[in-house]
Amino acid sequence: MIAGLPMYDRPGTTEANEAFWALIRDELGFGPVALTRDIDTWDLWLSPDLVLAQTCNLPYRMRLHGKVHLLGSPDYRLPGCPPGYYNSVLVARADDPRSLRELFGARVVINQQHSQSGHVALTEHGKTLGVVPTITGESGGHVLSSIMVAEDRADLAAIDAQSWRLIERHDPDRAARLRTVDRTQPTPSTPYITSLSQDSDTLRSALIRAIDRMDTELRETLSIHGLVPLPERAYLDLPIPAPQPA
Repeated sequence: MIAGLPMYDRPGTTEANEAFWALIRDELGFGPVALTRDIDTWDLWLSPDLVLAQTCNLPYRMRLHGKVHLLGSPDYRLPGCPPGYYNSVLVARADDPRSLRELFGARVVINQQHSQSGHVALTEHGKTLGVVPTITGESGGHVLSSIMVAEDRADLAAIDAQSWRLIERHDPDRAARLRTVDRTQPTPSTPYITSLSQDSDTLRSALIRAIDRMDTELRETLSIHGLVPLPERAYLDLPIPAPQPA
């Protein structure tokens, strides 16, 4: 059996994620002692031995739907987002005065092609402006995107609002070198999943009870305030982007 919470696992949250998993495991009465980290995320998400993982809603609708059970999305209580939803913060360097439209035509970096918050949210936001982003690179992660913009190796990036909250909290010097240009429309936040071999109702109930048991420090560290079991269509009806050139 394996479990993983890779979406917001970074310095400053590692111990908190282990504590959260310990609560979930206690409620379940089974599961691995520790979270698995030395594994490709696709291998984690698609493992027949998966007890619990967190994914992004784009991978869910692209490849995971029908191959895993959807449990629900966490409520991070993000500004401008209903429960169970998140959005993306479009960031540029603090000393870059260009408008968002101008920045869309500059060096735009995405975190990964299969990211809702770092890729699809960006391109969909561009449609509302009537512009297509000039994507010049793929960083590999939201933190890495923030580094690239701060170091003048890119001009614009979309960072999911929970990741941005963590960057502001744990990397304040870098956050101070960036500015929020805009925020995208909310979409369902990064959902929890389990393998088809598991009972989804059991896992969902254990998650809800574990979240309810969080102490103040753990809740504040992870910003998790509840589990919202959104309908599958909330995820599946969102667009799937065309692949970017290599």
